[in-house]
Amino acid sequence: MTEPPQPPNQPPTPSGYGHLPGPPQPAYGYPPQGANPYAQQPPTVPQPLAHPGGPGFPPPAGPPSGGRRKGAVIVAAAAAGVLVLGAGAWFAFAGGDDPKKPAAQASAPADPKPAGSPSVDKGDGSGNGAPEQTDLNAGRKPGEDKVLWLKTVKMQGPGAGIPTKAQWAVGDTVVKSIGTTLVGYAVADGKEKWKIDARAEICGFSGQTTPDGKTVVVVKDGTASNASCNQLKLIDLKAGKEGWTKEVAKESIFDGGGSAGLNLTGDTVVVNRLGGTSAYRVSTGDKLFSGNVPEGCQPGQYAAGGGKLLGIALCMDDDHTTEVQDADPVTGKKTWSYRLPKGWKVNAVYSVSPAVLDIGNRDTKERAVIALTADGKKRSSMAAEGSFQVNCGGSAIDDLQGCGDAAVDGDTLYLATDTKGGSGNEIVAFDLGTGKAKWRQAAGDKRGLIPLKAANGQLTAYRTGALDQPGEIVSYPAAGGAPKPLLRLPSGPAAKIEGSFMFAERSFEDGRFFLSVDSLAGDGKDEKLLMAFGK
Repeated sequence: MTEPPQPPNQPPTPSGYGHLPGPPQPAYGYPPQGANPYAQQPPTVPQPLAHPGGPGFPPPAGPPSGGRRKGAVIVAAAAAGVLVLGAGAWFAFAGGDDPKKPAAQASAPADPKPAGSPSVDKGDGSGNGAPEQTDLNAGRKPGEDKVLWLKTVKMQGPGAGIPTKAQWAVGDTVVKSIGTTLVGYAVADGKEKWKIDARAEICGFSGQTTPDGKTVVVVKDGTASNASCNQLKLIDLKAGKEGWTKEVAKESIFDGGGSAGLNLTGDTVVVNRLGGTSAYRVSTGDKLFSGNVPEGCQPGQYAAGGGKLLGIALCMDDDHTTEVQDADPVTGKKTWSYRLPKGWKVNAVYSVSPAVLDIGNRDTKERAVIALTADGKKRSSMAAEGSFQVNCGGSAIDDLQGCGDAAVDGDTLYLATDTKGGSGNEIVAFDLGTGKAKWRQAAGDKRGLIPLKAANGQLTAYRTGALDQPGEIVSYPAAGGAPKPLLRLPSGPAAKIEGSFMFAERSFEDGRFFLSVDSLAGDGKDEKLLMAFGK
């Protein structure tokens, strides 16, 4: 089996790069591609195939235009392909539209401009997105848990709708972004605890928080159409208060634009924008460093987590190769680097520590998932049967992390397979030491399994309902075995509303499951916003 050309003085690259269709990032300096929700792909037929160039291998898939919604069930909108990663093993990252969970598209408006700050109708916490209220626990069966509350809102916004994508659950508060505001609700009863009016579009946020419940967002510097996404703000999500505000330094003549991607670890938050990358101290807002370097490999993005940073750098060589750098969170100084072969780039980071990367070839459209060692050497490449979700890497700046259908804990990577046109999917656990599948668990007919988080040797996943049947929250041990139910969602009217959350943000914290929309129509009618389940 042949491999991609090797860069000089590098450890062997993953054995078995192959076709991995999905939404590759554009090269640095080019605007991100828009989503294409209509691209379809034929079913993948499981059979061992030769490496590209050998007999029987299909031609490379064409480049898709894709997008990723954090926490949503999204499949790659591209032609089907197969990634050969070992003798007799195949690993297909296929797509196609799940009729219950539409493919990613630019439906979350990037620049809503309601007149002033839209007022929020708090509702009574029991609404179902329609004017008539019902008892959401009326159809609950023995052994099922309950709806704690359903928050609905009535807002008037622009024709493009109102974005509500951000969601955080910290302590006794769950927080949603609603247009230009952040609203905190009590987890017990859904009552509004606080509201912060940012007075302009929230154009970037981090799903990560500090241990004491703080996070950082970016807001535009005005309401004009040419406003810059450059106002960095500290938000105390527990207290509902703003902290410092600092202007993001312009790193190049191309820096600014309409959005930013934020990643946070320890006391460092990194701001990834199309024209530049910089890092700031969370506690004070002081600038720490930028990705600008005088020569060599220029970091254009940083991933953050576990007290570490990974810089994704474009190298100024003839081949414009990509380098992965372990960066100090305070100084940005790299401690090791891993150079990808010619034509290969990083589409997304599943995990910073350990480093697990989704990579792709911009010329052949091949893709692969690889793990690196603690000192930046190639550790393994994933190999298994199945058509897997590709749920990240759709943008040049803000989709580096937060892959909604993947989770990493210790030496295990969890990936969700495609839903195959509505039938049940699987979660497959990979051993990062060998790249081989350890186990797989099926969701069941017409159901879906969505990884929520992995920690302490356990994977927590959302098992969606089928038709009007409710879903449940389950956990799996890293070693494999039968799932343990953590929360059984209720039947009856609650199940219908649960199943109506299409593009959704999901989190499970302290025994409660939160499900919310990431955009509102803003047509002045009562709409569901946030639903909470618990014991």
